[in-house]
Amino acid sequence: MSISQSVRKKDHRAKIDGSAKYVEDLYIDGMLHARVLRSKYAKAKILNIKTPNLPEGYYIVDKNDVPGINEVHMVEDDTPVFADGIVEFIGDPILMVVGPDLKIVDKLLDEIVIDYEVLTPVLDPEKSDTAFFEYSFGKGDVEDAFSKADKVYEETFRTGYQEQAYLEVQGMIGDYHDGKVTVRGSMQCPYYVHGAVAKAMGLEARKVQIIQDVTGGGFGGKEDYPSLLGCQLAVASYKTKKPVRCIFERREDIEFTTKRHPSISKYKVAVKDRKVTAMDIDVIFDGGAYTTLSAVVLQRGLMCSNGVYNVPNLKVHGKAVKTNTTPTGAYRGFGAPQTFFAVETIMNRIARDLNIDEIDFKLANVVKEGDSTSTSGKFHFHVPLPEMMDKILEKSNYRKKKEEYKNQTGRYRKGIGFSWHLHGAGFTGSAERDLIKAEVKLLKHANNKVEILASNADIGQGLKTTFSKIVANELNIPYEEVLINNPDTDRVPDSGPTVASRSLMIVGELLRRAAIKLRSNWIENEEQVITEAFKEPDFVIPFDINVFQGDAYPTYAWGAQIIELELDTLTGAHKVLGLWSSFDVGTPIDMNIVVGQMEGGLLQGIGYSHMENMDYDNKGRIRNNSFTDYIIPTAADIPFFDVDMHIVEYPLGPYGAKGAGELPLVGVASAYIAAVEDATKANINHNPISMEETLVAFKEAK
Repeated sequence: MSISQSVRKKDHRAKIDGSAKYVEDLYIDGMLHARVLRSKYAKAKILNIKTPNLPEGYYIVDKNDVPGINEVHMVEDDTPVFADGIVEFIGDPILMVVGPDLKIVDKLLDEIVIDYEVLTPVLDPEKSDTAFFEYSFGKGDVEDAFSKADKVYEETFRTGYQEQAYLEVQGMIGDYHDGKVTVRGSMQCPYYVHGAVAKAMGLEARKVQIIQDVTGGGFGGKEDYPSLLGCQLAVASYKTKKPVRCIFERREDIEFTTKRHPSISKYKVAVKDRKVTAMDIDVIFDGGAYTTLSAVVLQRGLMCSNGVYNVPNLKVHGKAVKTNTTPTGAYRGFGAPQTFFAVETIMNRIARDLNIDEIDFKLANVVKEGDSTSTSGKFHFHVPLPEMMDKILEKSNYRKKKEEYKNQTGRYRKGIGFSWHLHGAGFTGSAERDLIKAEVKLLKHANNKVEILASNADIGQGLKTTFSKIVANELNIPYEEVLINNPDTDRVPDSGPTVASRSLMIVGELLRRAAIKLRSNWIENEEQVITEAFKEPDFVIPFDINVFQGDAYPTYAWGAQIIELELDTLTGAHKVLGLWSSFDVGTPIDMNIVVGQMEGGLLQGIGYSHMENMDYDNKGRIRNNSFTDYIIPTAADIPFFDVDMHIVEYPLGPYGAKGAGELPLVGVASAYIAAVEDATKANINHNPISMEETLVAFKEAK
């Protein structure tokens, strides 16, 4: 059977029949419930906290109860477990109320009075004087290229928030017992939570256990935030000496947890002899109140800011700045959708100004195998974008429609837009080699069934299934005889986080190699353990973060998409008529799973482009915190999907597989806005674009 042939997912039956246990389904004897008291102000000093008399069995947990260090271990460790004298955004956690009856907990929470000295918040990222992270890099002679250019183009682009909108809200349980703490719940990265809890609790690593329960989606939102909630619940259980659970309300989850970074991208592009010769790019990401994962999000956004184009002279500068708003963090695409929207849009503008077909202009500038990357690394393998583009141009009848839509009249106007993109597969820079150092184990039980031991989490993307297929295939045993459970740090080694489109390509390959070892040393009816560790490929040009040079990624996944829209000139309403796409993720390990990932990512991209319009008010509070006023797309919003899988095998991925999860979202906004521009004949420099802004675009174009 081909490795791409689809099988029944490992967790299919449990999720269909309702037996799957999410954290809200779990009960531990004596368990208490917790709610978080949050700041009402974007920037303030806490002067005094007045608490009510607590009934027996109820507790207040705050910074004074943290036995270790009152910091959440992430990158810069600036996020407090509980606020310490000052609050930095509306929603900053100050304390928890804990007790056996949630209704009484809520009542007690409402009775707490906090006296503040309100300070002036910084809400505009362009006015922030605090840069969390700042990077600069480049290549060639940018000044010389601009001095010799035939034309120079300058544009500024803006993108907004995006909420992950996972099915299951944030939720965890902390359980301190016998000098050890167990934290379990909904998460992507058990060892991230492990490191954070150990620091906050002041415990040795062996005294901390993290268990991932069945998780209803993540999209990055369960990467960073569970470390904070996990620390808070560990502290709460330590104080109360009982298990403590906290499950967020949906409004709380939307308003106060991390989301995609808003961005401002300024581009200056030189063109000589109708080709791009230089780019000077300056990017600001709004990091919100704390650093979270902004460093790596910014790095990826900057590394792909020149798009898929061979720009010999390049200058890139970017910073993630502090504002007194909800912290931003990981979201599928991880900084790339912001800058790909900008670079693809300005390339369209340049082509139109030069009176060159947009497709032809992009094709003339696209990278090919052997070209230099933005960080002076190398595209080591074939770049399949031209072939992928040809497929979707033909399927969508793009060129004919483009011509037809030039001179439209009437209430409804159609537009069609194209974009293409890449996504680096694996963790950015040298992190796989120097920081993560992934390790996996295979445990062959005496009954000859083989168990996968890895810390990567199945959050709906099918990792249990694809990992099991790889191991079963190499061992030539039935798929059903491969066992895989949710990660428990007491049992599994640290194989790295479930992020960065790395799990299948990096960890899946480690499992394949471990299975080969086991096959060669198989002893019937005897327990065996096989370990395999990451080793950086020999061809990789070592990456140096200090100068931003080298291979930021060993290989790339590729995508191209065409979107056709119909816009209503009377109401501004958008209707998606069709979406044609082609993706290269190497060999699909399970075709149904991969195509499902592509379709889901495309749909999230539609939301990012038009529907998911989130903002904060003049006090720094997120205004739309429910699915009534934060609208996400559904299957009904896309009447026609066409997903083509274009396969270019990566020799160091399992059976040729590369990273897949983030790829489909990255390029949608640029294609979508191109279609809006085609229909309105106006320039659009931001996303998402609302119905009201669509009407303005029609008016301005007239």
